[in-house]
Amino acid sequence: MLSLPNILTLARIAAVPVVVVLILLDDHLWRWLALAVYAVACVTDYLDGYLARVLDTQSDFGRLLDPIADKILVGACLLVLTAVDAITGWTVVAALIILLREILVSGLREFLAEMRVGMPVSKLAKWKTMIQMLALGFVIVGPSGESLLPSVLIGEVGLWAAAALTMITGYDYLVRGLRHATPEAERARNQAQRPDKAAGGAPTTPANPPS
Repeated sequence: MLSLPNILTLARIAAVPVVVVLILLDDHLWRWLALAVYAVACVTDYLDGYLARVLDTQSDFGRLLDPIADKILVGACLLVLTAVDAITGWTVVAALIILLREILVSGLREFLAEMRVGMPVSKLAKWKTMIQMLALGFVIVGPSGESLLPSVLIGEVGLWAAAALTMITGYDYLVRGLRHATPEAERARNQAQRPDKAAGGAPTTPANPPS
């Protein structure tokens, strides 16, 4: 639990209430500070996985906590930004799509984990995550960044782009998950888990490793 990658993941979770409070203060300086803390949290999302591979310290605790930390950060930012009217109008729909997709994928992963079936992250989902993180950064700084870039417009366009990719990747994950929820798939799992009495074999389990 105290390996460097896990510490970075825990730090990302600890950064969430800091970002929320800074956004709620809703002032020019606090928005820039919120962006700075958020940016550091996003960097740890890359570093914890990279360091876990390089240092060979991958653990079940890290694999459990990493996606949870990501979803807490994204969900908290979307909700608080909507609360302070940084996300308004039709853009709320984009935020809702992103949030609901996170819930959908979490449910699918929990369902498939019981059957020891992995659901690896697709390349398109990684692009979605990157665009989503960048968009939220622009929304966080909001009007405070207008002197440098059209931050509000960039943030809104980015959220819609992330929402579009969210629907594509969410549908892909749903189809992959439903393939394991059919009566045929259930019968195949039950047969694989029964002892082969004729051969005197032992019960077998699905060969798919957990993600």
